[in-house]
Amino acid sequence: MNWLSDEAIARLQSVSALPDLSGTRYRLIERVGSGGMGTVYAAEDSVLGRRVALKVLDLPDVRGELSGRLLREAHILARLEHPGIVPVHDAGTLADGRVFYAMKFVQGERLDALARRIPALPGRLRLFQRICEAVAFAHARGILHRDLKPENIMVGPFGEVLVMDWGVAKILREESETGRADSETPKQASSLLSAPLKTEHGTILGTPGYMAPEQARGEIESLDQRADVFSLGAILGFLVTGEKPVGANAVGQGTTEARMSAATSVSINTAVTAPKMLAAIASKATAQEPSRRYASASDLAQDVARYLDSLPVTAYSESMLEKALRWVRRYRVAIGLVLAYLLVRAWLLLWLKR
Repeated sequence: MNWLSDEAIARLQSVSALPDLSGTRYRLIERVGSGGMGTVYAAEDSVLGRRVALKVLDLPDVRGELSGRLLREAHILARLEHPGIVPVHDAGTLADGRVFYAMKFVQGERLDALARRIPALPGRLRLFQRICEAVAFAHARGILHRDLKPENIMVGPFGEVLVMDWGVAKILREESETGRADSETPKQASSLLSAPLKTEHGTILGTPGYMAPEQARGEIESLDQRADVFSLGAILGFLVTGEKPVGANAVGQGTTEARMSAATSVSINTAVTAPKMLAAIASKATAQEPSRRYASASDLAQDVARYLDSLPVTAYSESMLEKALRWVRRYRVAIGLVLAYLLVRAWLLLWLKR
């Protein structure tokens, strides 16, 4: 009897797990990764002749709970039409009963891998501003991400920034893009969006080190956009220091106190290694109490913009010396030209008196 090698068995298992796309408009190309409830594949749209990404549920879902979650994620993405959020093209059910949705195929790198290769701090901060813009747009549409982290941010070859993986998003309010009630949306889409994830009080959704303390405590009902602001502050700390917050690689197990300790480490790290103003911005964004954080992702982005423009930031009170130094930095070109003019003029006067 000929026994199959471990490598051959693994190869057979991989092939058997591939989705059957017969009866769809898509041709499978390759597996590109996994996320949340499903696996992501590269496929060709045979009708439009373009490459797309298919997110397919890993296994047939007899009870329908995971299928509902995956379709709910697709409907959430479908109502978030923004350059910083991956657009959804299609959704359906495969021959084996697994649900899927098709989205734009994103080429690029995850933020956690790319950030270390951007040496200039202003470049990293401008990427952060674009992340905030996408999140602020989602908040304006009544959607909370709840799992913002560098691994869920993709940066394209031309600098485009995309916020990924909305599988645990929370619907803060039911509102269509035009501001009218969602009763005008199709019944199936409305029911999927209005049906909350089946999570009880105390359930932890998010990533240690990036989730807010109230999120780490499982206070699902009270979460608002300031929970995402905390996560953005943690991402800012990573971009400034190059270090992930303590506990960011944990799997979400352990006591509530341990999770909260991981969630509150961001401001401590940045206070040691970051410019004072940026440390203050990150500290305010990751404050323990939601009321002490920035009220919105837009407010956080605006403070970062003020820092980049050498303007005072709301999170930090400057001394007179710091104000003077900031003023010099902001107008250094003009000051340099004036000093050069004065030096040349002084030299000419001295030369004429000889």
